[in-house]
Amino acid sequence: MALRTLDSLGSLAGKRVIVRVDFNVPLKDGVITDDGRVRAALPTIDRLIGQGARVIACSHLGRPDGAPDAKYSLAPVAQRLSELLGKPVAFAGDTVGESAHEVAASLGDGDVAVIENLRFNAGETAKDAAERRAFAEQLAELGDVLVSDGFGVVHRKQASVFDLAELLPSAAGFLIEKEVDVLDRLTENPERPYTVVLGGSKVSDKLGVIEHLLPRADKILVGGGMLFTFLAALGHRVGKSLLESDQLETVRGYIATAKERGVELVLPVDAVMASGFAADADHVVADADALEGTAFGAAGMGLDIGPRSAEIFAEAIRTSRTVFWNGPMGVFEMPAFAAGTRTVAQALTEVDGLSVVGGGDSAAAVRQLGFADDAFGHISTGGGASLEFLEGKKLPGLEVLGWQ
Repeated sequence: MALRTLDSLGSLAGKRVIVRVDFNVPLKDGVITDDGRVRAALPTIDRLIGQGARVIACSHLGRPDGAPDAKYSLAPVAQRLSELLGKPVAFAGDTVGESAHEVAASLGDGDVAVIENLRFNAGETAKDAAERRAFAEQLAELGDVLVSDGFGVVHRKQASVFDLAELLPSAAGFLIEKEVDVLDRLTENPERPYTVVLGGSKVSDKLGVIEHLLPRADKILVGGGMLFTFLAALGHRVGKSLLESDQLETVRGYIATAKERGVELVLPVDAVMASGFAADADHVVADADALEGTAFGAAGMGLDIGPRSAEIFAEAIRTSRTVFWNGPMGVFEMPAFAAGTRTVAQALTEVDGLSVVGGGDSAAAVRQLGFADDAFGHISTGGGASLEFLEGKKLPGLEVLGWQ
């Protein structure tokens, strides 16, 4: 069954439309440091405004543990949304209380409001289905229709994502529609050559996606902290680099499966070894089979792929027609260890085909390193959700919208 989209809801003029967005943005001292998720919601909100709908945006932010916490307030997000839309955005100081009802009742056609952090209510994330449903019923009183557009939470069975979509006429917004279309293209008949680039700290975080994409990809490039578990599986010593010893046998299995299937598994040939985990740590480049051969010896710690590896990865990416990348190549937050991630990101901007940045740390990295969003085919807004989609898992927030 196909995903229900905005067109399935008919005319929304004059209707109160609850839009479940993902405004879970990074904040520092109350200031948004990356507004990418707010901007990603604009096409859907703009369409609803244009139709004369009365828009009530709701989201979570951080993990406030089911009770109000000022540092997780959505007030700065409402202000940023107002700036991006170029019009006032009302803000309710609670989620389903007096303020939320007053704000919802005051909206005129084409007006927009944001209600306070959904996770200030324990019912949003409750494991108990009855508690979750009760909160969803309170949310449903605020609106006539639900537009679900927070892709970053569709893998969670939460009140505003799942239960509310059962209680109100519901459909996917443009963001979810685009995410599903792009990710579906990565799993069903991708244009070839198809290269998957995986990084980040842990192999264990990527087990499902490696397993699911191994039969589908032509090349899998492995960087980030997880590369050291792969190197150790091949018998190399990795010093104090991140190592998941309990995954060595699993990784050896992946290496064997890739060989059997004719998938090219590309591992780094060099890495940047540092004297410790610090931005100003001494560091040198070492060959992958001699990581402990530096002046740091067994105390050395790998914090980035090396320059030769970065160029090998970049060439594989540039010559592909479809590329999916999830996970930085090193500790990109520290300038000395950002080169590998920057080289991979640059190569993705040069792909003649579909290039997809898989959300989470990867999306944060490309923005922090100065790349524009439109330099890539698509930047996913959901790290965990995009990985679970690519693992072939059922996502409750999509199934409730008709996706199978």
